[in-house]
Amino acid sequence: MTATLMPKPIYGEAGNGMHVHMLLRKNGQPVFYDPDGYGQLSRTAMHFIGGLLTHARSLCAITNPSTIPTSASSPASRLLSPSAMPWRTAAPSCASRPMLNRRTRTLRAPQPRDAMCNPRTFAYAAILMAGLDGIEREIDPAGRGWGPFDFNLFDLPADERKRLGHLPASLDEALDALEADHDYLTRDGVFPMPLLETLVKTLRADAQEISRIPHPAEFDRYFDL
Repeated sequence: MTATLMPKPIYGEAGNGMHVHMLLRKNGQPVFYDPDGYGQLSRTAMHFIGGLLTHARSLCAITNPSTIPTSASSPASRLLSPSAMPWRTAAPSCASRPMLNRRTRTLRAPQPRDAMCNPRTFAYAAILMAGLDGIEREIDPAGRGWGPFDFNLFDLPADERKRLGHLPASLDEALDALEADHDYLTRDGVFPMPLLETLVKTLRADAQEISRIPHPAEFDRYFDL
């Protein structure tokens, strides 16, 4: 047996994942909990989710920084992977499946993550900044048509799923999103712009190098034609 952090090491099988739980307190009390809210989530939690969904595509460049996980989240290879942008409390088709731990009052951050990311330095901070942006701007995911949807979105017609939006299908697409949407990260100097520029440059070089390497499956299909 071999341990690996690769998010999708075996084709056609469920991959590895990394869930993040976040807890925000105000005056010592958890702010994500509301016993009368949907899934016992408060309005603050909803706004946090709204921020994450607003910035989900650019977040993928930080939380899913290899060439593998974003393709695993694409509709073409969606086995237990979130591909659609909307949210609900439990659905493999949704980018956001926030769940409140009733004991600790922590919110499982609704964003696909890759164990190959840099969690403590980059990923946690980026997720938090996106959520806080949603709280400050009071972004309502329901008001933007992002759910909650209490059914499997794979059952929707293709044109309706397209309207809802999807996560990046490649690392380059995620990097494009980050270049277009990063102001929430640079606020108060949390992510200096030179750092993001270096990150984009490094990851694009990785993606370009991988794209030039023949894949073993290509040999199987084309080598002896």
